[in-house]
Amino acid sequence: MEPVKTPRKSRLARTFAKVLHVRAVTGVLSPDDGIQKRKSHEKTKNSTKLCSFNDEDEDFLDRAVKEAFMAKLFASVSAIKAAYAQLQFAQSPYDPDGIQSADQIVVSELKNLSELKQSYLKKKLDETSPETTLLLAEIQEQKSLLKTYEITGKKLDSELKLKDSEITFLKEKLADTNSDNKLLEKRLNSSGQLSIPENAKLSGLRPSHFIAYFRQAIKTVRSFVRLLISEMESADWDLDAAAGSIEPGISFWQPNHICFAFESFVCRQMFDGFNHPHFSTRIESLPEGDKRRRLFFDRFMELKSVRPVDYLAWKPKSTFAAFCRNKYLRLIHPKMEASLFGDLDQRNLVSSGELPETPFFLAFIEMAKRIWLLHCLALSFDPEVSIFQASKGNCFSEVYMESLSDEAFFSSLESEPRVAFTAVPGFRIGRTVVQCQVYLC
Repeated sequence: MEPVKTPRKSRLARTFAKVLHVRAVTGVLSPDDGIQKRKSHEKTKNSTKLCSFNDEDEDFLDRAVKEAFMAKLFASVSAIKAAYAQLQFAQSPYDPDGIQSADQIVVSELKNLSELKQSYLKKKLDETSPETTLLLAEIQEQKSLLKTYEITGKKLDSELKLKDSEITFLKEKLADTNSDNKLLEKRLNSSGQLSIPENAKLSGLRPSHFIAYFRQAIKTVRSFVRLLISEMESADWDLDAAAGSIEPGISFWQPNHICFAFESFVCRQMFDGFNHPHFSTRIESLPEGDKRRRLFFDRFMELKSVRPVDYLAWKPKSTFAAFCRNKYLRLIHPKMEASLFGDLDQRNLVSSGELPETPFFLAFIEMAKRIWLLHCLALSFDPEVSIFQASKGNCFSEVYMESLSDEAFFSSLESEPRVAFTAVPGFRIGRTVVQCQVYLC
């Protein structure tokens, strides 16, 4: 068994103990003891009280006087610290009465320190009632410390309110900035600088067009991931275990970062074979060179302004329809679908070439449309757009990577952060690089 630890005495308790000890030495203990002392004093009227002490008692009394002097010194210093804290606090907001009061206390205590200094240099320490002096000095010091803590607490409360107001201001500023960005994006789209107009030509393609459609594609991926996670939560899935099976051995910085593991899973399935002309897995005869570029550009222009559900109803045997069917059956495992929806009705409809009219499938084909458009656009460039991703364990590169977990930079002060996994792939468009999005460990 461990030894029982007794609580340490507080400073005030130790001071009381010293006072009682001093009183015992000086002969002031109780009324009965006082009567006995007075009787003894009657026998020795011409002798003083200090002369009756032995050498040991005199040494102890000398120490008591010095301790009382030091206690007064520290009490005065504590009072100055408390007054200075009050003086600082009264500066903002400006409080003239508080400043004047604190200033008077500082001046008074500085005079007191000067007097203590002179008495020490002249060796004229107050030897009357050292026990009382010690106790009063300790009480004064505790009061000064308490006052300092109270002022510090008020100062922290004031700073907290200031931070809260700054947070509110920054949130409003962020909302305004987001609103301005959306308005600017809408203007750019309407002016054709980001979107590709209906009468666009193959020769007019620019990297900015691909980047704009890439961002749209990632938005739909994240929207679908949120829906997928919501369905998994409703079906009582263990999301942490599911994320761990997708990206094993990863410790996420924040609990909500598990969504990046699901993004990684969806992107791996949806972008697999992105650079291959037969992205839909349907083997077809394709032309080469400019004719092939024109073919994919025409497919892009044909689909970009049409709702995916309408396009699939219009062309159920198109390469886009084959792409949607293949990717859905690959992304949503039969066991997952049965767990999420209780049956395999959607899977059976997709396999037979029909369209399930469910919010889940509609969200899927919206995501599939954006990725298919990106694929067609990539094969319309000369040279074609290439896809890449960072491998696990790679050092972080600002040129080719965008971090999804900035916490890694603050914890890895001595070494460079390493890639845990790639959530979203990156692309090369000639000399232009679209960074892949990575989670760092």
